[in-house]
Amino acid sequence: MSNSEPQSQQSASDPPEFDPTQPSVPISYPIKTLHELESRSYFDSFHYPFNKASVPIQSGGSPSLPNRRRMLVCHDMAGGYTDDKWIQGGTNADAYAIWHWHLIDVFVYFSHNLVTLPPPGWTNTGHRHGVKVLGTFITEWDEGRAVCNTMLSTKESSQMYAERLAELAAALGFDGWLLNMEVDLDPGQISNLKEFVNHLTLTMHSSVPGSLVIWYDSVTTNGELQWQNKLDEYNKPFFDICDGIFVNYTWEEDYPKLSAHVAGDRKFDVYMGIDVFGRNTYGGGQWNTNVALDVIRKDDVSAAIFAPGWVYETKQAPDFQTAQNRWWGLVEKSWGIVRNFPGALPFYTNFDQGRGYHISADGDKVSDATWCNLSSQGLQPNFELTDPTPNSSIQVSVDPKEASYSGGGNITFKGSLEGQTYFEKKIFQGEFPVGELPIQWIYSVKSDSNSSLGLALEFTSSTKERTSVLLTSQEKNIFSSKFSKVLITRELKGLSSEWVVYEGSIAMNGYILKEIHAVCYRSDLPFNEPRLKSRSYGPDSAVASSTDYFAVLGQMTIKTSAYKPDFPESTSWLVDGKYIKWTSDPQGSKTLSLKLAWNLKDGKNHVFPNYKVYVKKVLKQADSVPPVPEYIGVAQVNCFYVSDLKIPSDTSSIKFIIQVSSIDGTNQKLDESPYYELDVENP
Repeated sequence: MSNSEPQSQQSASDPPEFDPTQPSVPISYPIKTLHELESRSYFDSFHYPFNKASVPIQSGGSPSLPNRRRMLVCHDMAGGYTDDKWIQGGTNADAYAIWHWHLIDVFVYFSHNLVTLPPPGWTNTGHRHGVKVLGTFITEWDEGRAVCNTMLSTKESSQMYAERLAELAAALGFDGWLLNMEVDLDPGQISNLKEFVNHLTLTMHSSVPGSLVIWYDSVTTNGELQWQNKLDEYNKPFFDICDGIFVNYTWEEDYPKLSAHVAGDRKFDVYMGIDVFGRNTYGGGQWNTNVALDVIRKDDVSAAIFAPGWVYETKQAPDFQTAQNRWWGLVEKSWGIVRNFPGALPFYTNFDQGRGYHISADGDKVSDATWCNLSSQGLQPNFELTDPTPNSSIQVSVDPKEASYSGGGNITFKGSLEGQTYFEKKIFQGEFPVGELPIQWIYSVKSDSNSSLGLALEFTSSTKERTSVLLTSQEKNIFSSKFSKVLITRELKGLSSEWVVYEGSIAMNGYILKEIHAVCYRSDLPFNEPRLKSRSYGPDSAVASSTDYFAVLGQMTIKTSAYKPDFPESTSWLVDGKYIKWTSDPQGSKTLSLKLAWNLKDGKNHVFPNYKVYVKKVLKQADSVPPVPEYIGVAQVNCFYVSDLKIPSDTSSIKFIIQVSSIDGTNQKLDESPYYELDVENP
C-alpha cells in the first residue's frame, strides 16, 4: 500500500497480449484501465460466466456486520492472481490458502491493478464461512493520478464510475470494495471524490444488502497524500460517508484509543492496520503481529491484517501448513474467537482445504493428481489452535496427504491411546437451532486396528441447560457416563470397503447445537468381526494389543430428518457443447476442447453447490469392455471448459456426465445425471 512499488513494464519477450474474448482455460484477472471499466468490456469476456461466485454468504440471518470489534484480512499475496486465478483448479497442491475463517469477519483481495476482482474461489469459501469478501479499487503513481483526473472531472463521471464498480460486485457476487486513493489530488477534486465514495456506498447498499465500502487512510480532505495512521479530521469526512476506514499501519500506541474517540459509536468501523511483513508497523509484524493486536483489542476497535501471505512467501519453517497454523494460533491467542459459524441446516463438510494430492467421491479415489481449487474448500474445523494440551498423546490435523472420503480433505487423529481412556477434541463451534424434527447425523470413518472414532454433541436449551450427546458404535464403554445421553449409531452400506459410514438421529426440540467434538477411543469389538478382517488384522496381530491410535474423519452431515436431496431427472436439463475445437496427430489420436453449459429446461433456479464432470470414452469395438467414467474436474457454476482432452484413435464417441451434488454432500448417481454426447467419427 503506502510502501508499494510501481508495476514493471511489459518486455518485448513477453507472450502475446491476453485476449479475454477468445475461448481458453478460464481464469480470473483484474481490470487495468479506466476505459475497460467504463466500457463494461469485462461482461463480454469469455471468462465472465466462470468468474461468478456461486455461494451466497452464510450470514446467520443478518446481513450486517456484528456490533463488536472485527477482524479484516487483506490478501496481498505475491501480487495476486497466482494459483488462485485458475477458476476450475490448478495443479499446485502446495498453493496458498487460508483455512482460519473463524477468526475473520472481512476478507479483501488486493493487488496493484486498478480494479482487483476477487477470484471466485475466495468469495465462495469466504461466504461458506460467513465472511464478507471485497475487491480493491486503487490509484497510485502518475498513472493513478491520470485516472483520478478523468474519473473526478465531474460529479456525473464520479457517479458513473462508482456505478460501474457496484455493477461488477453485484454481478460477480462479492460484497464491496476497499478504496485506496494513493495519490495527491487538487483540492478542487475532493468534492467529486466524496461524491464517488458516497455514491458507491449507496449504490452498493441498494444492490447488495450488507455490502461494504472501506476507505483506506491515504489522501486527505485537502488533497495531500498524507497517511494519518489514525482517524482524525483529515480523513473522517470520507469515513462518514462509507462503512469503515482501514488505518495505515505505522500508528503509535495511543492511536487506536484516539481513533475510537473520534469515531464515537462507530468505533468498530475503525480497522487499525498491521503489516505482517513488518514495514514500520507497530510491534514489528511477522511473529509479533499479536503485539499490535493486543493494543487494538485493549482499546476495543477493529483490526486490519495486511499480507498474512508473509508466512507463505517467506517460506517460514518447518513447512507452510505448520507455520500457518502457528501464526494464526498467535492471532487467536491475542484476539480470541469472536464469532461462530452461522447455523443453517443442512450442515455438511468434507474438511477440504481447497488443495491436495488426490480427489475422492463417496470413499473412492477418482483422481490421484495434485490440485488446488479454493471453491472446493469445505467448512473448516475451528478447533483451538492454542491447544491447552499440546503434549496430548493424540495429534489432530487436517492432512491433505491422508485418505479422503470426499474431495481431498479429512481430520486425522494419530498417536497413542490406552484402552481405558478416551480423547475428546472440539472441532466445530456454532449456533444451530434445532426445531421439532429430529436431526440426522451421517459421518464417515477410516481407522486402523481397534481405533474407534465417535462424535459428541453439545446442546444448550433456552434456559441455558447443557446436554451432551455421545454418538458411538458401541453399546457400552467405560466413558459413557461422562455424557448426558448415548446414541448408538448404525452402519450404512457405503461404496468403499475402506470407509465405514455411521448414521444416527436424535430429537432435541428447542435446543441449540453449540459444539461438535470428536471422541477417540479403543474398540472392544472382537478381531473376528468381518469389517476388521478386511483390514488384515488377525487375532495374533501385534497391533491388537498396541496402544497405537489412528483414525480419519472423512466427512460429516447434519440435517433434519425431512431433508432429502432433490435431483432433477437427467431429461430435465439442457446440456450443450460450444466452441468445439478438434486437433489431430499423425497417429490418429485427437484432442478436444469445448465449453460445456447446462441449464434446467423449466428455468427454475435450483441451488447446487457443485457439479462434478466426468467423461466416458466409448470404443469402436462392439465387444469392448464398457468404459469407466473418468473424473476431469468440478464446476461451481453451470459451465465447464474442457481443455485439450486426449481422445484415443479407437474411440467412437465421448459422453460428458455432469454429476449434480446436493448441499448435504449427496451426489446424484452417474447413470441418472445429465450428460452431453459427442460423436468422434463425425463430430
